[in-house]
Amino acid sequence: MKRTQTFDGPTDPGEDGGAVGDGSRLVGSDRVLAVLKELARYPDGVGLDEVTRVMGSPKPTVHRALGALRRAGLADQDTHGRYVLGDEFLRMAFAHHEARPDHVRVRPVLEALARRFGETAHYAVLDGQEVVYRAKVDPPTGAVKLTSTIGGRNPAHATAVGKLLLASQLATVQEVGVWAGAKPLKRRTPRTLCTPIDLHRELRATAERGYGIDDQENETGVNCVALPVFATSPTNPSGAVSISALAYRTPLAALVDALDEIRALLGPLGAPHP
Repeated sequence: MKRTQTFDGPTDPGEDGGAVGDGSRLVGSDRVLAVLKELARYPDGVGLDEVTRVMGSPKPTVHRALGALRRAGLADQDTHGRYVLGDEFLRMAFAHHEARPDHVRVRPVLEALARRFGETAHYAVLDGQEVVYRAKVDPPTGAVKLTSTIGGRNPAHATAVGKLLLASQLATVQEVGVWAGAKPLKRRTPRTLCTPIDLHRELRATAERGYGIDDQENETGVNCVALPVFATSPTNPSGAVSISALAYRTPLAALVDALDEIRALLGPLGAPHP
């Protein structure tokens, strides 16, 4: 009787890295994908022995998985015998990343933030003197309609998102003055910062702390905190995520205290990559 050999067995299941039998092929595919994910943890490369140790699989099994990945262009081997993610894998990943709309990638974060805080979460980008809302998620319950709408605009100088994104672009009070132009900045509430000097001071403070705040500057009774999002560039923010909250229900101080939790929900989207 012929014995069926699985991918994790001591014999070679075949050049394609699969195995005989439907269940065994599934195991083989899972093993190849697990090796691929492990390679992603070593941007400088990793040896076969180390991958074998971490995976807890026989060396021939891991070696066959690496061979399958190399044939597909998803892994490469350098002159020192160390394995790295392949150029074809990186090409596909970056092409997909660039083609996928940023607001689609950010929306799951907005949904998590809206659920967690019971307030409205936005993703917005800077466009001249205004911010444009690309995505908006209201909480499941208790939502209060804000003036923001998807595709809508608000003055950048009056919003947490706008001030956060401006802080990386306008370094001096002269640059703020040129950006503001000859006309006075629009006053949305009694708390709106409307002079280049006041706005410059706030932008410097924003740059130092790494997040933007709106203390009822765009809408009376609504405060906001914003963090940058790196959806299309590893170093320059594509936009910012914000939580807009009713001040009586969620004070600004409460949002600031929760910044670490907000950053955790943002995950890799909220971290620049050198």
